[in-house]
Formats: sequence, C-alpha cells, structure tokens
Amino acid sequence: MTQAVRPGFRQAVRLASRDFRHDWKVSLCLCVALAAVMTPLMVLFGLKTGIVTTLQTRLLSDPRNREVVVVGSYRLDAGWFSALAAQPGTGFVVPRTRSLAATLDVRVASGKAEPGLELVPTAPGDPLIPPDLRARPLADGTVLLSQSAATTLGVTAGSTVTGQISRIVQGQTEVRRWSLTVAGVVPEALFSRPAVFAPLAFLVAAEDWRDGREKPAADRLFASARVFAADLEAVAPLAEQLRQQGMEVRTRAAEIESVRLLDRSLSRVLSLLLGLAVIGFLLSLGASLWAAVERKRRDLALLRLLGFDGTALALVPVTQGLLVAAGGVALSSLLYWPSAAFFNATLAGTLAREEFVCRLDPAHYLIGIVLTLVLAVLAAAGAARKVAQIDPAESLREI
Repeated sequence: MTQAVRPGFRQAVRLASRDFRHDWKVSLCLCVALAAVMTPLMVLFGLKTGIVTTLQTRLLSDPRNREVVVVGSYRLDAGWFSALAAQPGTGFVVPRTRSLAATLDVRVASGKAEPGLELVPTAPGDPLIPPDLRARPLADGTVLLSQSAATTLGVTAGSTVTGQISRIVQGQTEVRRWSLTVAGVVPEALFSRPAVFAPLAFLVAAEDWRDGREKPAADRLFASARVFAADLEAVAPLAEQLRQQGMEVRTRAAEIESVRLLDRSLSRVLSLLLGLAVIGFLLSLGASLWAAVERKRRDLALLRLLGFDGTALALVPVTQGLLVAAGGVALSSLLYWPSAAFFNATLAGTLAREEFVCRLDPAHYLIGIVLTLVLAVLAAAGAARKVAQIDPAESLREI
C-alpha cells in the first residue's frame, strides 16, 4: 500500500512543477508580486542592521564611552579601590592624586617647553593606551604623551624629554627634574588635552615632593580615580553604584541609550511592517492558489479519476506555493544586493573602512528564506484542502 501511494506524491510534485512552467506568465507575476513586498523589507532590515551595528561598533571602539568620570575630590583608600576593581562591571581603575599636584612642566633639548601638562596615572590595561603598550607596565623613567603635547614639543616615540616640578620652601623655589623617555603617543581621538601619562608611582612621588613628605604614607588616601566599565552595559550600573556612595560622576550614558532607543524603535517599526507584509503575502498567495484550483478544478478531478490520491494532489498547490516563494526570494535577492551596494557607496564618505550602512546578516537572510517558505505552505493550505476534497465524479459530470 505504501509503495502504491509514493508514486502519486512524486507524480503530483512533477505535474505541479510542469504546470508552473507552462503557466509561466501567471507564475512570473506571482513571483514579481512577492519580490515587490520582500525587497523593500530586505533593504529596510539591511539599513536597520547596518546603521545600528555601525553605531554600536563606534561606541565599542571608543573606550571613552566606557569611562565613568569621577568629579570632585574625595578620600579614597586602598580598600575602596580593591572593592571597586573586584566588581564584575569594572574594566579598569587606577587612583588619581590631587589635581593641583598632578601637573608637570616638560622641556626638550631644542628649548621647546610645555608648562603645566596634566599628569594622568596609567597602569596595564588602560583603555586609552596604544594596544602595543597596554599589556605591560611602563618602565621607570618612561611616559606617554598625548598627541597634542607631542605635536607641540615636536617629539615622537623614543624621544627624551625633561620633566620638572617646583615648590616654594621658606620663600625659596626648589625644582626637581627627571629625564624621561617617551614610550608612545596617545591618539588625540582618545585624549585631546595636553597631558603626560605616567605610572601611579611617579604621580605619588611628585605629590609627596610637593607636600614635603620624605616617606610615602602607609595609609595613603587618593583624591579621585580613573574608572572604566568593562562594557557598555556596565556603564550605567557602575555609575549608579558610585553615586550611591555619594560621589558625583559623569558618563556618556545618553549616547549609549540613544543607540539602544534607535534599535528598539527601528525594530518596532520593522516588526509592524513585517506583520503587514506577512498578512498580505498569505492573503495574496492564498487567494491566487485558491483561484488556480477553481480554474483547474475539472483537470484535478480528472486526475482523481485516473487514480491520484486526494492527499497526493494536495501537494499541487503546496508545490506551486513553494515555487512562487523560491522565485520571489531569488528576484528580491537580485534587487537587494545592488541596492545595498548603492547605499554603502553613496555614504562611503561618512564611513570608516570596515563600516557599512546597509547590510543583511547571513543568519537573518536564511531565516527570511525559511520564513517565506513556511508562509508559502501556510498560504497554500486552504487550496490544498480544497483539492483534497474534489470529487472524481466532477470530471464525468462536465463531459
């Protein structure tokens, strides 16, 4: 019995395919109609993915978006820093000395000088440090300069500069100098102010000398901290935790939230459009296949009379629905890729090398294909049921 039924299924699929090719004008119209719905959706999803992904990439690539700026002066001990560093959301933390004591005059052999450069403490893992220097601590006597400071002084990595600080003791000005090697330059995109990045020990020594302290304090308290969250998601919770401790902080939470809001808004709009497109696709293809069954009812009844099983013949509209879906996907793909390339080429001037404004993820593309095929089967369900109920005697009554 099973062997007798199986040829019916294969024959039904073959007949449906041949009928689809024979009635190619109607088939083409159905495929074009589906492509007309799918192509704009694919472009919109590509734009949504491209724009949001590009904005998220820019946020992630700029470590300043993860910075939690501590405003004001506090009394922070070693335990406070250890507890903060142990938090899962903390990506980097280093103490800061008093801002009034964290300055350095820098001079080069040619005579150029930059007085009062900001001293910024750094340590391994500092997000603002060039990647090749980030993993290891700076050696004694080495510093990093911000791009603006390096440009003014006319120095590059490997240059030697003289750093000095001064203090007044009993009306006399005393000066302390260091010979410093420039280990690297911090890009202006990451730090725009003129500054010297140095190990914390250097800032501590400078502060102690200014204060006239001969030996480092055993229970030293720091005025502030440089804090970076581990990722964008951790910025707001980390900032809130510091606020609960009575500290004033600033973040770029507004920029991060704007990207999330854009993502949510676009997702809602596209979900609505997708829902309308699905309803339209189901109704349009379902009505077309139903009409095709009515138009070919006598031929289908004749096939039933010739021995085709009703369940096997139900595959005729299902097969044709799948062929329409496949054709529509192919046409929409042919239209989407040039459209995406056009958008990316048109806006190339505003994008970096690895960025794009319109891109459809392969996974989303495959999901779209599968969803279209499933919807085609659902759309053909009504027509398939009608075919299965056709009485073979109808072909005799119409002779």
